[in-house]
Amino acid sequence: MSDTIDRLLAHPRVAAARVHLRAGHNRMVEEIVTLTEIPAPPFAEAARAAAYLDMMRDAGLADCTLDGIGNATGLVRGAKREAAVVVAAHLDTVFPAGTDVTVRREGTRLFAPGVGDDTRGLAVNLAIMRAITAAGIVPRRDILFVGDVGEEGAGDLRGIRHLLTEGPHAGRVGAFFTVDGLDSGNLVTEAVGSLRYRVRFTGPGGHSWLDFGTVNPANALGAFAAGLAELSLPQTPPTTCSMTRMGGGTSVNTIPEEVWVDLDLRSVSAEALDRLDAEMRALAETAVAAENARNGNGQVAVHLDKIGNRPAGRTPPDASIVADTVAALGALGFTPRLGASSTDANIPMSLGIPAVGIGSGGTGGRAHTLDEWIDTAPELSLRGVEAVLLAVLAAAGIDDAA
Repeated sequence: MSDTIDRLLAHPRVAAARVHLRAGHNRMVEEIVTLTEIPAPPFAEAARAAAYLDMMRDAGLADCTLDGIGNATGLVRGAKREAAVVVAAHLDTVFPAGTDVTVRREGTRLFAPGVGDDTRGLAVNLAIMRAITAAGIVPRRDILFVGDVGEEGAGDLRGIRHLLTEGPHAGRVGAFFTVDGLDSGNLVTEAVGSLRYRVRFTGPGGHSWLDFGTVNPANALGAFAAGLAELSLPQTPPTTCSMTRMGGGTSVNTIPEEVWVDLDLRSVSAEALDRLDAEMRALAETAVAAENARNGNGQVAVHLDKIGNRPAGRTPPDASIVADTVAALGALGFTPRLGASSTDANIPMSLGIPAVGIGSGGTGGRAHTLDEWIDTAPELSLRGVEAVLLAVLAAAGIDDAA
């Protein structure tokens, strides 16, 4: 255990905050239900953001506001004007508008789309806000709590990207936590980077019988897909290339004017991702050249539309945010495992800001499905929340002179 965590565990105000968390666990569970039942589909998080902002004000935070992209933010003011500690959880879910998000209860289990990813994280952060303010803890550094937009899918981390690069807090953040996922033992210290494309092959099109011999974009797409399948990708660093969706064409008796495939390229190494990107582009050009050489009637072209860019990054294992978070988890009985994932922490890691992803606690399953569930049985749930509290306070410090 680190000296920092030892001191926090012995601090009377931290003890009072932990008592407050335990007393308020039922309220936290009710807030999970309330927030889950406010739909937050991709690019339509405004209703949940507004509700969350009101909850942040009620928790006693200062300067509660919606920023220019729709993140809900609020401060626990620090005694020193040092770089802030950000504690974030994302507002959006993967589910489209119209999804039934009514929560079903079975004992301590809650069932609903998005209930764990990341609605529990939002509620855990609210509980921590209240515990800090109720216990009279004044951190040394500002703690900026954020309910952010655009973490999932095509949102492309737009909320945290804006917060750290364009918003009023850009350049003023010294540490970053994303409270995402459930497993408290899973500590994210590496960011899996991704490049996402819609690759479109276009041509003149025509009748499948009368115009046979015209260049066919589908042939180029097929050759491109076959080339991707044959790529030799490194296992170290882990690197992947997945074709995820295909479409195009007009009818079964028409040479298509356009066909397309969506790609998801990933790696924990920015250099490996760049190499894969270059290989993919070369394969696309080769496929086009081969089709144009085979059929002399017309020209096929390729268009690479980038639809996502999540940067890779890493927080070193010996960084204080990692060491103290590992110690906090150990103090609460967890066995931390350092790992890699694609989360809001990608952005700060890529900018050199010390960052980790930490689970919100409890257990659950079936994330990203209509059958998603979490278990809020108090003992494990509370230990997870307390671990987040300790890790955040270790990064922010406590100013006993304030």
